[in-house]
This record gives sequence, structure tokens and C-alpha cells, in this order.
Amino acid sequence: MTDLTFRPATLADIDALVVLVTSAYRGDASKQGWTTEADMLDGQRIDPEVLRKDIERERSLIVIAEREAQLLACVHVAEDNGAGYLGMFSVKPDLQGGGVGKRLLAEAERIARDEWKLPAMRMTVIDIRDELIAFYERRGYRRTGITKPFPYGDERFGIPKRDDLRFEVLEKPFNREGV
Repeated sequence: MTDLTFRPATLADIDALVVLVTSAYRGDASKQGWTTEADMLDGQRIDPEVLRKDIERERSLIVIAEREAQLLACVHVAEDNGAGYLGMFSVKPDLQGGGVGKRLLAEAERIARDEWKLPAMRMTVIDIRDELIAFYERRGYRRTGITKPFPYGDERFGIPKRDDLRFEVLEKPFNREGV
């Protein structure tokens, strides 16, 4: 896996990113991996216009992981309220569990910590996603107990199949040793 490379997404990547992110979270294809939300949500996972704005704004990057110019994974890292924010973390379903995501997560954290000099990384996760939360906890993230409502009625983020969805904020403080 030493041939894995990272680069910032450009506007030309939007269509491929929509396909990747959707395949990691929605529909039957997502069930090949363990990050699927197919039993909770239908519809799209990311809106192309939201992606465009994320690519164009300052202190916001969509980081792409590639091997031999093939898109394997992506993550959104941005500055938000004095900390890093991690979102849209997506790995091709057939590659999940193979280490690509761990390396991409480390790259996103490096950007927030070392390049932007931010003290912590935060994210929101649907709070009933126990396996996903456990993945992040093994990597130093902690549940904060802070919850945010799910955007019911905004189909840019999917069509809920249940009425008990909400987000919980997870946070990983960075220490001076760079961890």
C-alpha cells in the first residue's frame, strides 16, 4: 500500500466523488462494506453543489486517496469553530478494512494538526452507528455527548427510513507530540 497518494480534489473530480461517496453509504453496493447507511437512509449522500462549495472555500479540502490515478477514497477536512472538522469519509466498499481509510484519516489529521495548527479534530456521526463510532474511538476520538438534529426534509443529505436519527459530535484532541 506504499503506492497510495493523496491530493486535493478539484472541480473536475465532483462527479467521481459523488459516485464514490454514494457507493460507500447508500444502496446495495454500499452493503459490500461496513460503512453502509442503506438501512437508515435512501437517496443521495452528497450534493454536487455542496461539494463545489467545499472545494472552493478557504481552509477546506476534499482529500483524495489514489493508487495509479484510481480514486479509492476521500475525506473532507475543514476548519470549523477553531478546530478541524472531518466529514464525508468514504472508501470504496470493496477496499474497506484494508488500511486505505486509516491512512486517509491520518492524512486528514496531519493537515488539521500540522498545516493548520488546530488543536483538535471533530466530526458528527449518526449516533446509532455503534460500529463506526467504535472505529473512531480506537483512533483516539471520544464521544462528547453533544448531539445535533438530523436534517430531516433536506434530501441533499438523503431520505431517512427511520425517525430516530441524530448526530453526535466526536472529538480527538491533538497533543504536542503530534498525536
